[in-house]
Amino acid sequence: LLVASGGGLVQPGGSLRLPCAASGMIFSLNTLGWHRQPPGKQRELVAAITSGGSTNYADSVKGRFTISRDNAKNMVFLEMNSLKPEDTAVYYCNSRRGAFPWGQGTQVTVSS
Repeated sequence: LLVASGGGLVQPGGSLRLPCAASGMIFSLNTLGWHRQPPGKQRELVAAITSGGSTNYADSVKGRFTISRDNAKNMVFLEMNSLKPEDTAVYYCNSRRGAFPWGQGTQVTVSS
């Protein structure tokens, strides 16, 4: 239903762009979000975007991450800049409230 990709290994201060493909019905009816689960910690919401394009962010990523959507392609993106080791996590896309199956996510590792 929602498939995240684009993760990898990046050095501190680097950037990554994560794409997520969503089915049409999910994309059009929901506020979508990027969530992450760091090693040994609970999953948390880091960014969300409404169907109208309004966004909000967790304080830990504000000013560094940008969520966006391409309505024509049913895609959601997470642009991550100035990455820090504490951003290391498995990243997932879902509705803001995590209403759909989680899938495998995509691993982001920030390390020198």
